[in-house]
Amino acid sequence: MARRRVPAAQGEAALRTALASMAEEPPAATPDRNTLATAVRFSLEEMAERAPGNSVEVRVPPFGVTQCVAGPRHTRGTPPNVIETDAATWLALVAGRLAWKDAVGGGKVAASGLRADLSEWLPLFRAAG
Repeated sequence: MARRRVPAAQGEAALRTALASMAEEPPAATPDRNTLATAVRFSLEEMAERAPGNSVEVRVPPFGVTQCVAGPRHTRGTPPNVIETDAATWLALVAGRLAWKDAVGGGKVAASGLRADLSEWLPLFRAAG
């Protein structure tokens, strides 16, 4: 089970707020840094909960990182399976506003390694967007 640091109610509220501000046309200002950080951290915790393991490292700098997906455990150095993206792209992925293949194909997600594919688990929150 993933270790939770963000209470569910707080994380869900931050996620809703962040997604709402990013959905406006034209886009409103970026959500405040604290809301964005909380939404990202909450969603990374949820990713680790739904896809437990240590074979893939998901990075959303500067807000958070998690290890997930069952498979060989990584212990030292650069992990063999790494996914990295920005906060807005990550939140769009977890909310189902952006498809995994489109994000990777469009260069919005850097994914390296044989297990660096989260399409099986995304979106995390279908009703969040």
